[in-house]
Amino acid sequence: MNETLNTLKTRRSIRKFKSDPIKDADLNAILEAGMFAPTGGGRQGNLFVVVKDKALREKLAKMNAAVLGKDFDPYYGAPTIILVFADRTKSTPVEDGSLALGNLFNAAHALGLGSCWIHRAREMFETDEGKTLLRQWGVGDQYVGVGACSLGYPDGEIPAAAPRKEGRVIVAQA
Repeated sequence: MNETLNTLKTRRSIRKFKSDPIKDADLNAILEAGMFAPTGGGRQGNLFVVVKDKALREKLAKMNAAVLGKDFDPYYGAPTIILVFADRTKSTPVEDGSLALGNLFNAAHALGLGSCWIHRAREMFETDEGKTLLRQWGVGDQYVGVGACSLGYPDGEIPAAAPRKEGRVIVAQA
């Protein structure tokens, strides 16, 4: 099978990570894949914030969990988090950020790392605490949180894919 198609078919969301830090070369390759995601009109309005600092990672976990009103680690112990923001002044910010996240996940899997989409970035960074972090990082007001990528080495086996549901493709004719 084609290597790309195999990666797409075998990638799964990982929810248990080793604490080992990711190699810089792997992280850079994953970020590069995110930057090569398609964007509306080729405008490249995505912004990536990489979080490896343990204290900041824990702060983000608390902020994310607070959106749900729960007390848990929504990043599943991943040692690295990539926050994806998109420029809301562009015509397709959510779509652009979502495609970038998809590229991050697939690149991570191709390199033997695990990843998982973590939602609630928009809500986190609409809070006063979130806006303060954005200012500290130099992220302008035009950016909206799209999602986050929990990233690290899987702690355990990669789960098998569930069977695909039938009847989800319609071939339209005039």
